[in-house]
Amino acid sequence: MFEFHPGLILLIGAVLAAFMHGRIRQGVLILAPLMALLALPGLKDGTVWTYAFVNNYELIVLKVDPLSWIFGLIFCIIALIGNVYAIKVKKGGESAAGLVYAGSALGVVFAGDWLTLFVFWELMTVSSVFLVWFNGTRRALGAGFRYILVHFFGGNLLLFGIVMKITAGQTEIGLLTGTNDAAFWLILLGVSVNAAIPPLSAWLTDAYPEGTISGTVFLGAFTTKVAVYCLIRMFSGAEVLIWAGVIMAVYGIIYAILENDIRRLLSYHIVCQVGFMVAGAGIGTELALNGAVAHAYSNILFKSLLLMATGAVIYATGKRKLTDLGGIFNQMPLVAVLYMVGGFSIAGVPLFNGYISKSMIISAAAGNYLPVAELLLYLASAGTFISICLKLPYYMFLGPDKGIKVKKIPLNMMAAMMASALLCFIYGIMPSLLYQYLPFDASYQPFTWDHAVSTLQMQIAAVAVFALFYKKLGGKATISLDTDWFYRKPLKAFVFSISRAVTAIQVKTALKGGWLLFAVSPLFRDPVHSLKLDKMKGGPFSPVYKDEHYRFPIGVVILMVLLMLAVVFGVVMFG
Repeated sequence: MFEFHPGLILLIGAVLAAFMHGRIRQGVLILAPLMALLALPGLKDGTVWTYAFVNNYELIVLKVDPLSWIFGLIFCIIALIGNVYAIKVKKGGESAAGLVYAGSALGVVFAGDWLTLFVFWELMTVSSVFLVWFNGTRRALGAGFRYILVHFFGGNLLLFGIVMKITAGQTEIGLLTGTNDAAFWLILLGVSVNAAIPPLSAWLTDAYPEGTISGTVFLGAFTTKVAVYCLIRMFSGAEVLIWAGVIMAVYGIIYAILENDIRRLLSYHIVCQVGFMVAGAGIGTELALNGAVAHAYSNILFKSLLLMATGAVIYATGKRKLTDLGGIFNQMPLVAVLYMVGGFSIAGVPLFNGYISKSMIISAAAGNYLPVAELLLYLASAGTFISICLKLPYYMFLGPDKGIKVKKIPLNMMAAMMASALLCFIYGIMPSLLYQYLPFDASYQPFTWDHAVSTLQMQIAAVAVFALFYKKLGGKATISLDTDWFYRKPLKAFVFSISRAVTAIQVKTALKGGWLLFAVSPLFRDPVHSLKLDKMKGGPFSPVYKDEHYRFPIGVVILMVLLMLAVVFGVVMFG
């Protein structure tokens, strides 16, 4: 054990990965997150690193408590598993971007002051967009630009709120619930962008499906979960988050059931599952907050597994639409089994890790007398089972055979998926392995008879619904309009209108300018004859313009310029 900032370890690893090649770079990709993971036991509760900054401002680049520690633990674990999955990526820039992204996420959760948090927050945005752009397609380029514009908008909201806090003398990060001042709302809105709270969520389902196969695994793990950490840290108990989270859960499920693109479908489920965490943060009881933390921890594992499994399908088949897939189970049965582990986990099937975390939030809603929230979260769970455990695997692996021939999945990708699947199952059967590290003082027993029975009843009902309507749930080769339509279309029209107006002005100016230049050019070419000075009574006469005769000597010109500069300087300095 040793005491060192795990985020800095990953950032150093990113620099090395960017310039190394072959086996050396692969070694860095494994060694950096492994060392970050080994550094965590040395970070005891209360560990603080501070550095003096300008105007007596003190940067707190490392501040450890149980909440930051458990997020740091899962971030290090998934950075290691994600790098195993991506170890054969040939682009050093993509490998470096993944490490910078993971390292800056750790930088946020261990930040103790507002300025440090903001620096790492923006570094997350800049590094993560490259995981979209490295896909190299035109769709990825456009999605990446939209992604970074939305996040810079959210970052500016966050910055304005932070400036207000710092100017008010509040430099350390703390609970903001109950303040309800301008800084509260600006910071909440800035964090809400990264949390993908509708209507600020469309960037996620727009950009994540266009990322690289391995980069999408990182994208699904960090940005929204860092935002959940911030909501728990700063806004726990804010009632507005209860209903924001419930809306997220239902909204994500509706779109997931309609979706045809397998990665967009999983992206909508990120919105849905983060909704459970946001609702837990809003409920604000110790059980609800532990549930939000536990579900963020579990979600990172099972969502990464689902993204890795669907990424393996895309790698093997070159297809990502349900309408193009089917009949490949016999060619990749292990991938299908590993996918189902992730599916059972996200749906909250007993003995898998989603069951031990999601149920905490629903129980907290029931215990806090929020029956509507409890009911809607249950319905979102049922929709999750239909779309993830039934619809997607049926049409992706089973369904009509399309005659697809698949490529062999690399061993490193299989190893990463098996590691995530194993953790999903281990935590599911031994919840104490996770519960012992939860930051708040609340106990919970997931394996009660009524909870298990109610969960299984809901899932059996979901199977019945799918059996009745599965032919209509297969997806259509269409694009689902999302909330981004309301700013993408008007903004596009606005930009094109401005561009056309500017272009028209430029053209007219150029025409007028050309006419004017044509009119006055003789004056500059031969001012004597143009102004007919040679015809003036008593004026000089020269049939040919001679510049040495009519122009001032160069020394006189220089003297005049210097005198003008001296006058201007005198006016500025003494006027």
